[in-house]
Amino acid sequence: MAAKETILVVEDEEKIADVLKSYLEREGFSVSTATDGEEALRLHASLSPVLVLLDLMLPKISGEEVCRKIRARGNTPVIMLTAKAEEASILGGLAIGADDYVTKPFSPRQVVARVHALLRRAGTAQHDELRFDGDWLVIDTTTRTVFREGAAVTLTPSEYSLLVALATHPGRTFTRDELIQLALKDDFEGYDRVIDTHMKNLRQKIEPDAKQPRYLITVHGMGYRFGGGTK
Repeated sequence: MAAKETILVVEDEEKIADVLKSYLEREGFSVSTATDGEEALRLHASLSPVLVLLDLMLPKISGEEVCRKIRARGNTPVIMLTAKAEEASILGGLAIGADDYVTKPFSPRQVVARVHALLRRAGTAQHDELRFDGDWLVIDTTTRTVFREGAAVTLTPSEYSLLVALATHPGRTFTRDELIQLALKDDFEGYDRVIDTHMKNLRQKIEPDAKQPRYLITVHGMGYRFGGGTK
C-alpha cells in the first residue's frame, strides 16, 4: 500500500485544527498538527509534508516568519489561514511565499477543495523542456525544475504554473483573469491583483534585472506576456 501524503496543519485554535484534520484524513491524507511557530518549523523539517496549512497569528514565531523559513527551505505549497481579509494583508502573505489563502471563518470543505487544487497545480507537467536565450533560462517540466544560468531556482507551485503558462505562449498577452484561469484554475478565489504579486516574486527569481524584465513583460492596461527567444 502506498504511503499517505502528509499535510501539516499549523493552527493554535484546537477546534479548528481538529476539524481540518478530520476532513483531510477523510480525503486520505496523513495529517500532523502544530500549535505554534516553533513546532511548525520542527515538524516541517522532520516530516517533509506535501502541503502546509498555515495560520498567520501564531505563538512564539509568527505565521509570516514561518512561511519565510519554509520558503527558504524549498517549494512546499503553503495555504494561509487568515482572519485578516484586507487585500493588503493577503498580498503581503503572498509576497513572502504563500501560494493561496483562505479567510476565516471558512468551510472545511472549501479548504479541502483548495488543498486538492494546489496539489494538482504542484503536480501537473505539460511539456518536456523549454529553453530561452540559449540555455540562460531553462524550464524542465518533467522534473518541474527551472534553471537560471545553469543554477536551479526555487519556485512555489503557483509561480511555476504562471511561468509555464506564459512561457508556452511567448509573445501572447494574457489578462490577469486569463492567467488565473489558465495557471491557477477555477478553484482560485481572490483578488486578480494576486497575479501582480506572483509576477513580482517571479521576476526577482528569474530575470537578469527585475526592474527591466526580459521575460515577464507588463502590457500596461492589459496584463502580461512572455518575451525572450526560444532555442
